[in-house]
Amino acid sequence: MDPLSDDRDRQRPRLSAGSATGLLASARPRGVLAVFVGALPALTFPAPSLWWFAYVALVPWILLARSADTGRRAALDGWLGGLGFMVAAHHWLLPSLHVFTLVIAALLGLLWAPWGWLVRRLLGGVASPGRTAAALVVLPSAWLMVELVRSWEGLGGPWGLLGSSQWQVGPALRLASVGGVWLVSALIVTLNTGIAALAVAHAARPPGTSRTAAARTIPATAGLVAVAAVTTSAWAWAPRPEPAGRMRVAVVQPGVIDGVGSADKRLAREEALTRDLAGRDLDLVVWGESSVGHDLAQRPDVARRIAALSREVGADILVNVDARRSDKPGIFKSSVLVGPQGPTGDRYDKMRLVPFGEYVPARDLLGWATSVGKAAGEDRMRGERPVVMDVGNGLRVGPLVCFESAFPDMSRHLTREGAQLLLAQSSTSTFQSSWAPEQHASLAAVRAAETGRPMVHATLTGVSAVYGPDGERVGAPLGTSASATATYDIPLAEGVTPYVRLGDWPVHAALGVLAVLCAAEAARSLRGSAKGRLRQPAPEPHEPHARTAHGSRAHPGH
Repeated sequence: MDPLSDDRDRQRPRLSAGSATGLLASARPRGVLAVFVGALPALTFPAPSLWWFAYVALVPWILLARSADTGRRAALDGWLGGLGFMVAAHHWLLPSLHVFTLVIAALLGLLWAPWGWLVRRLLGGVASPGRTAAALVVLPSAWLMVELVRSWEGLGGPWGLLGSSQWQVGPALRLASVGGVWLVSALIVTLNTGIAALAVAHAARPPGTSRTAAARTIPATAGLVAVAAVTTSAWAWAPRPEPAGRMRVAVVQPGVIDGVGSADKRLAREEALTRDLAGRDLDLVVWGESSVGHDLAQRPDVARRIAALSREVGADILVNVDARRSDKPGIFKSSVLVGPQGPTGDRYDKMRLVPFGEYVPARDLLGWATSVGKAAGEDRMRGERPVVMDVGNGLRVGPLVCFESAFPDMSRHLTREGAQLLLAQSSTSTFQSSWAPEQHASLAAVRAAETGRPMVHATLTGVSAVYGPDGERVGAPLGTSASATATYDIPLAEGVTPYVRLGDWPVHAALGVLAVLCAAEAARSLRGSAKGRLRQPAPEPHEPHARTAHGSRAHPGH
């Protein structure tokens, strides 16, 4: 049997009217249910951080889509589930973007429509070993395509990738070092698919287990066993970071400072906190995003004050300037290294900007978003290239700014360029009481595990945290209520993880799987057309005899 062939309605098991799934007969309750089950995976991310729930969170969504009467209905289930997921994962944007959050979620939710259609195609109707085996490969691949497309900066970036929910799970972080967050996402979807397929196979068993019914569970069981084997193998085989000394870094978190003159008040608070770090034998001090509101070239007095702090604490200070430049038009967000003699010349301008937060895509068309929310009134300017900076004691650091810590390729590139420590300067003060600060900080753990390099996540208002080369937390984080400093002895590492060496190979493999799927579908369609032509009845031979008005044949010559 073709694993991708459609099932006839007569093949689909009938549900009793009194069953719980009778609700699905009504389109409106089903749509609400689709939004609800699609939102469930959001509970796996901080702040709820129910990481274990990720391994079953997709099962209700899968079971709903497979029960659809038509492929179009399954695609709608996929779309509405995607809408629910995007709203739940980004609900903290509502106070800033208002109704525009729902518009964006609805557009991005469309990416899951093909995934919902594939769920029904592969798992709908009567289960078969061939289609179940195909589902275990195709559905994770299709999910990765959704994550890849929505990871584009203009669509909001890779926030809420399913694999990121496992930021505190050791085996999952080991998998990230092999295939990045993509591999973790793929294995989570595979587990959910296998569990859903087992549930379907068991539900379809007639009384008295038969060999045929038992055989239907074999592919799903084999898939679950394979995931367990891959995880165990990665744990045993993947090279662990080799120790390469330590680095002593301090994070300065001034806390929430609002009102008139907040930029100058924040700078004064950062100076006071930094002075308290004197005598701690530091290698580097890190301030958060937008920690300095003046261009240092235009305000040499501010540059001199920070340089004096560097001399006092005996370490370079990495600040973040959010200001209009004197040498270039526009406003930049820049990581600037300041040493005892002033700015060292090392400067990184933020390259990937937050849609609507730091620029409005297609402002001529979507500029109205500024009138209904807190979208950027003026677009920030983009940097041109990543930068690896040399700090004291010959150590090299790779800075990122806020949103950029969500992009696996950026930290991977900095590692390949020789960064020994990754730094993310961030500010989520707009979303201080939401899930956003903890979600953002957790991304640093995944980036550290992927690259085998420790990462510092330094913010203005929390959560500030540090993670070692294996993704495990170093020291205690600074929460959203803290206005303080924290000093961390950070273990450094050397060597190259498989992910840094091979890149996004799980995504490439997923593209290959979907290409094979499309080729198989095209070949099946061509075969079906050819068989249809062969089965057409032959045309009747030409009848040389004419009929009379009474229906009798008139033979020639009569």
